[in-house]
Amino acid sequence: MHILIALIAGGLFGSGLFISGMTDTTKVQGWLDVFGAWDPTLAFVMGGAILPMMIAWRLTRNARPIAGGSFPPAPIAQVDRNLAFGSVLFGVGWGLAGLCPGPAIASLSYNGIEGVVFVGAMLGGMALAPMLRARLDRIAVAA
Repeated sequence: MHILIALIAGGLFGSGLFISGMTDTTKVQGWLDVFGAWDPTLAFVMGGAILPMMIAWRLTRNARPIAGGSFPPAPIAQVDRNLAFGSVLFGVGWGLAGLCPGPAIASLSYNGIEGVVFVGAMLGGMALAPMLRARLDRIAVAA
């Protein structure tokens, strides 16, 4: 049952990304080009995702997951060095490539070798990140 729910949710998410244009790198880069040829259409996509989710969170505050178990606790709202650095890296990568992890995986179905190279580099970066973080933490402690 869990796999079926994950398959349906992933299919809906990927379809939404494709239909909304979030997998189109030129549309994403146009959204980020606020001082040039700005394309505001992704604001509607983001609003169309954020507003229903805000309502869903309010309505299901004490609900239990359909497939059993429990929802994880809310994360601690703390802005630290890791969050700030990770946000900057994410934003730079999104701006340069026009893709983030969800649309990148969705683009594997149509983006040819470019999509495969991007996802491979993304997975490589994800694998290297814990080692880099440990090294930076050791440097920070030594300083």
